[in-house]
Amino acid sequence: MKALTLKKYSKSSPIIEFSDIIKPKIKPNEMLVQVHAVGLNPIDNIIPTGTFKPVLHFQLPATLGSDLAGVVTEVGSQVTRFKPGDAVFASIFDLGIGSLAEFAVVPENTAALKPTNLDFVQAASIPMVGLTSWQALKERGNLKAGQKVFIPAGSGGIGTFAIQLAKHLGATVATTTSTGNVDFVRKLGADTVVDYKKQEFDKVLHNYDLVLGTTKGDAIEKSIGILKPGSKILSLVGPLDAPFARARNLNGVLTFVFGLMSRKINKLSKKQKVDYSFLFVRPNGAQLSEISKLLEAEHIKPVIDKVFPFEQTKDALAYLAQGRAKGKVVITMNNGLTSISDKPRH
Repeated sequence: MKALTLKKYSKSSPIIEFSDIIKPKIKPNEMLVQVHAVGLNPIDNIIPTGTFKPVLHFQLPATLGSDLAGVVTEVGSQVTRFKPGDAVFASIFDLGIGSLAEFAVVPENTAALKPTNLDFVQAASIPMVGLTSWQALKERGNLKAGQKVFIPAGSGGIGTFAIQLAKHLGATVATTTSTGNVDFVRKLGADTVVDYKKQEFDKVLHNYDLVLGTTKGDAIEKSIGILKPGSKILSLVGPLDAPFARARNLNGVLTFVFGLMSRKINKLSKKQKVDYSFLFVRPNGAQLSEISKLLEAEHIKPVIDKVFPFEQTKDALAYLAQGRAKGKVVITMNNGLTSISDKPRH
């Protein structure tokens, strides 16, 4: 079968090629899924650089990608929730396997039935951004109605989903975006929109309960100033911290290193009585099922910037790396069962 594989890590020029690989075999708790569409995420451009080699373990050559939507073709002997012919969506991130292939192995506990009102392209856009937003805002952030949350980069993949989820939870939402996207993020539900080309968010926002850190640079440190005592910063972009290392059972050296990396932000946070933590999304089929209910009820709608055919996946990754996508970038596997459009889907 065809797959997009990483052959060699490199900061500047990783070797990524289309390959013919053997169709994978499944274990008793797994399913084989014919992939119809794959949602791309920024991590798909970071993994080939080797930045996460100490954390994410792949055996090269490795199939890239983590989000998918498709149809179950085979189930293991212990699988009880799905059967061949079921349309599913899933994230297989951090499992050492990939989704940018004609078929993918999907553990039963990572998958959910595809929302009935979404096509495969729309469904494939959801898993990582949906799970990240859910685990940040609901699970760890415990966001409540009436609280205030700051979600930077509101027009990006995470931002477009997280804003909608936060509004569904009853929160007041602030975000940042460029001038041309101000109206767009307002329509998603943002109450306060800071045009980063005209204003500094830390000069405008005050007394917030939660920050979802989605942008690199000094934004995380600046965010401390907008939070009230007892509030939280959940960072998706680092710095990595010692609790993250311990949760993954990393060795003492890495735990120490990650502790040093987060020393400054932890010191600043404690001074302001704010809790900082790094969040690394994990696959979770049960949570995807809950997210599916919100999608079917249209409390949350997918936002897709552009769709590329599988043979143009390298171009799609390059486009994603520019950081200008409004919503998600999705790959279709050209099996005639997905609809293709270069226009944003709202």
